[in-house]
Amino acid sequence: MASFHSRSNSFPSQSHPAVNNVEDLLERLKASQETSTSSICANLANLRDLHDGINNMIQMSSIQQSLSHEQEQNLINELLEGSLKLVDLCGFSRDIVQLTKESVQDLESYIRRNKVVLKLQHQIN
Repeated sequence: MASFHSRSNSFPSQSHPAVNNVEDLLERLKASQETSTSSICANLANLRDLHDGINNMIQMSSIQQSLSHEQEQNLINELLEGSLKLVDLCGFSRDIVQLTKESVQDLESYIRRNKVVLKLQHQIN
């Protein structure tokens, strides 16, 4: 009997300390906003701590990899959009060349007809 192996995405059971720190700082900031006794200086200090915590979290390698992957995806999307625009431009150029070709043929036909008319008029006179 064949056995099948499957892989699953496993997430860490515990958050990184930097993430826990940011969550704690967010809770502290929310709590200080809810109490009217907190001073503006205390709120600003909590906000500064939160900012520092987020900066520390952004420096984590897993976050950097995720941001890098997102940037790669954005670059790929931009390249695909550019390619589609180029294909559209090629189609538009092809249409213009076709219209120009038809106009030249119409002009050549008009010139040939006028030559015949002019010859006939010249022979009549």
